[in-house]
Amino acid sequence: MASILVFARAPVPGRAKTRLIPALGAEGAARLHRALVNHALGEAAAAGAERLELWAAGDDAAGELAALAAAHGARLRWQAGADLGARMQAALADAVGRGGPALVVGTDCPWLDTAAIDEALARLVTHDAVLGPADDGGYVLLGLHRVEPVLFDGLPWGTERVLDVTRDRLAGLGWCWHELTSRGDIDRPGDLERLRALGPPWSGLLD
Repeated sequence: MASILVFARAPVPGRAKTRLIPALGAEGAARLHRALVNHALGEAAAAGAERLELWAAGDDAAGELAALAAAHGARLRWQAGADLGARMQAALADAVGRGGPALVVGTDCPWLDTAAIDEALARLVTHDAVLGPADDGGYVLLGLHRVEPVLFDGLPWGTERVLDVTRDRLAGLGWCWHELTSRGDIDRPGDLERLRALGPPWSGLLD
């Protein structure tokens, strides 16, 4: 029974997509983040997994993540851990422990669609792991059958080395993994022109 775990922060102005605030303002950055979370949940909900969960972080006092989860039939869970690696490890261990492989999906990539998620699920049938590379050297998706702490401990999160270090550690485990086509993600003001080129509804969030 495969699980898809969408990781997202609450879309709180001033706390969401902070690196985009100089270009969009606090409200605009939060509005874009909300749309990205909605997109990720929608694409994941249409994929062929039996369980869909939204793993939330941050103060969701307004209940926005709860509403998005409900709209897409996802179970709302809360991240716990000292850093991103610890939070991902805990969520994946929880899902795998309930049976079947699991995918962690980020919310920064508007190019990650249902077809790519279904490809990842299919490849997990014959591979130990699946990676969805990001053009900036991170990854937008990680799928596993079992959880090994070495894949998460001490990674240089937020840098261009995350993907290469993860590959090295997968190789060190002797695992066979599949990589999806590399995709862009939306983290910095310089990424926004590619988003604008996608047209509506994305372009309308940048004006």
